Amino acid sequence: MSKKPFVTLEQVKEIAKTYPTPFHIYDEKGIRENVKKLKEAFSWNKGFKEYFAIKATPNPFIINILKEYGCGVDCSSMTELMMAEALGFDGDDIMFSSNATPACEYEYARKLGARINLDDITHVDFLDETCGIPETICCRFNPGGYFQIANSIMDNPGDAKYGMTKEQIIEAFKMLKAKGAKKFGIHAFLASNTVTNDYYPTLAKILFELAVELKEKTGCDIRFINLSGGIGIPYKPDQEGNDIMAIGEGVRKVYEEVLTANGMGDVAIFTELGRFMLAPYGHLVTKVLHFKHTYKEYVGCDACAANLMRPAMYGAYHHITVLGKEDEPCDHKYDVTGSLCENNDKFAIDRMLPEIEIGDYLVIHDAGAHGFSMGYNYNGKLRSAELLLKEDQSVQMIRRAETPADYFATFDFTDYFKNYK
Repeated sequence: MSKKPFVTLEQVKEIAKTYPTPFHIYDEKGIRENVKKLKEAFSWNKGFKEYFAIKATPNPFIINILKEYGCGVDCSSMTELMMAEALGFDGDDIMFSSNATPACEYEYARKLGARINLDDITHVDFLDETCGIPETICCRFNPGGYFQIANSIMDNPGDAKYGMTKEQIIEAFKMLKAKGAKKFGIHAFLASNTVTNDYYPTLAKILFELAVELKEKTGCDIRFINLSGGIGIPYKPDQEGNDIMAIGEGVRKVYEEVLTANGMGDVAIFTELGRFMLAPYGHLVTKVLHFKHTYKEYVGCDACAANLMRPAMYGAYHHITVLGKEDEPCDHKYDVTGSLCENNDKFAIDRMLPEIEIGDYLVIHDAGAHGFSMGYNYNGKLRSAELLLKEDQSVQMIRRAETPADYFATFDFTDYFKNYK
């Protein structure tokens, strides 16, 4: 079983004449179709809004596509807030969810009118002393222990640094209400990259029941519940992907059972997706430069972990297609590597692929989220270009590749590197 790339060998050869490999390329058509499905899946909720997680793919051209469909943005840092402002987002279109937050970032979020999501009970007084408590405020919940669906442990929130205990969030709501807050929200993130239609409904039930309890114990007016991210994608070709329509319906049923039944049928549902929104619609395209025949068969590419660090960092699987050889048997075993001076700089280990030749182009799938954004400059590696495959099949550069001048730019106090471009 294999995944089908959204670009062909002929297209990549033509693109590479203008934009040398490696490069990240995104599928505009796929992005648009996916956001339409998400909106349809939650259309039953009048106040539904997706706050795209900028951290996943911080590119203004991509974010503007999502903005066309009414998406807001989820920010977690000063520069992400700046990007949101530059793109015309303000007020309720911005969620600001951060932790260990500097005062200047709260001040900037308040200036933009963003929905601020407090990660800890101590941040209530910190925010108040920094820039005051806004009329609308949100708090992040962490139930602790293990998060399970049926008999399967999905993650361990008790070990996560995020969110408040139930006792803390109840007290935080009381404090915030006493300080003048009028409208409240709840947020939680309990598991990452889940590939099950049951995650969101299970999380929703926990948060909906908490909302009922919070209203009873604090009298606070709860206006929205943010289910955050966590809906994953099938990185492996034999995995069955999530059905967003089934997920939306599952959340609707729990909403009716818990919120509507308790007179809270006007609460808005928010999502804060990144990976689900974009990961399948981005490829990292790289060219084979070398072979190494030692104790294993190594394929050396012009991309490296600095372009996509998930395999090196997590041992994550990313499917690889050898362009032009999609129908050939996968009867050769390779480690597919980059050129970093790190032994974990491998996109695949013992991967069965068609026979590879120098000059072949490889597509590394599902790199549209947490791909380029997690890049870095170790070994003096430069970040690659980002391209957009338009619906008419034309290609637009949406971020140029870095140059040595970019790498040396922060040494602008010395003349040593002034000649680099």
